[in-house]
Amino acid sequence: MDKDQQISELIIKVDCLAQRLGQAEKSIKKLESVNTALRLENTKLKVENNELRLENNELKARINSNSNNSSKPPSSDGYKKKPAFPKAKNGKQGGQKGHKGRTLQQVEKPDKILECNPEKCSCGHEFTKDEFILSETRQVFDLPQPRLEVTEYQIHKARCPICGKLHKGAAPENVNAPVQHGNGVKAYAVLLNVHFKLPFKKIQLLFGDLFGYSINESTVYSASQQCYEKLEKTEEIIKSKVAENNVVHADETGVRVAGKLHWLHTATTLLHTYLFVHEKRGTLALTSNKSILDRIKGWLVHDCWSSYFRFKKFKHAICGAHILRELEGLVENGESKWAKVFKAFLMSVYEMSFEVPFTNNLAKRDIRPAKIKQKISNCFRTFIGAEIYARIEGFVSTARKHNQNVFSELCTTFEEHNFITG
Repeated sequence: MDKDQQISELIIKVDCLAQRLGQAEKSIKKLESVNTALRLENTKLKVENNELRLENNELKARINSNSNNSSKPPSSDGYKKKPAFPKAKNGKQGGQKGHKGRTLQQVEKPDKILECNPEKCSCGHEFTKDEFILSETRQVFDLPQPRLEVTEYQIHKARCPICGKLHKGAAPENVNAPVQHGNGVKAYAVLLNVHFKLPFKKIQLLFGDLFGYSINESTVYSASQQCYEKLEKTEEIIKSKVAENNVVHADETGVRVAGKLHWLHTATTLLHTYLFVHEKRGTLALTSNKSILDRIKGWLVHDCWSSYFRFKKFKHAICGAHILRELEGLVENGESKWAKVFKAFLMSVYEMSFEVPFTNNLAKRDIRPAKIKQKISNCFRTFIGAEIYARIEGFVSTARKHNQNVFSELCTTFEEHNFITG
């Protein structure tokens, strides 16, 4: 093969290599483009995967959340409720030492005595009263048929035979109509409506069933309004007693008033309960003229609602139960390494918490009846109706804390005095 032919073949080979190199470069660029696209897609999928994992964890947390590991109320647990705090081990079941029993005990002076005497002997002897010896006594506690006691005030008049002047007797100041309900009926109606949450219609039916006399809805409302007005001075004393206490509990819950969301607030101690209704939950309510937080100088136990922290005069104590629930949620979801350690620390604090209560359960208990009221009646029709409820319920709660008879205290309230005002 001559030199020219060799050069021609070499040129052909070089052209083929150049073509292949060009194709390779195109393939490389294409692969680089595909690789870049795959990398972008991979990054996007990683982001989506992380988002889905977070969403999955959140959904799992929601499904598994209960009153022990979140802020959900115990009522949402249904029949799976567990105690909020561990009970003491090896504790004795039943009534504990020092616990006051409520078993019926015989009374010294029964209202009625019925003798159960033996019949005559089989030999024919008939016993006389002098032969009877008391063997044992058995007492039955029962309710007599309820009835309304009607008191008639007969107002007489007389003319003086000397001067001819006519004189007329006067009925008691609170007896000002030919027919009216007494303070006992008013107190009973208020107790049923406010504290025991019975609607007007059911109170009307109950009065008919028990006493044979129905009671108008307007009468029940009027009695509640009168009681509300007569408790104004009492409420001011309760507010003062709460404010000057070293440890006060505070809480708030939503209530429906005239079709809109309002808030029932409480400031409470072991012996006194103050409740008020406001359109707002936060700062506007807590700094309003109804609130007493600006008068507190000791400790305030609350659920970490941010608006409480604007107050600097008192010391803040956060409800430990709320923190424990949130920590339990983190422990169960495996999202935090320190949650288990911090939970153990808080439990040690719980066991030696003396000066300030570990939880805000006192405020929870005092405000919880409003939720029952809502479940029965759905809402308060008017704002004044909600205010009436708050003042009377606060007084009833205070009376119970002092072991006072609530019905008696409501009766005397209508007479312008009670155990607080004297």
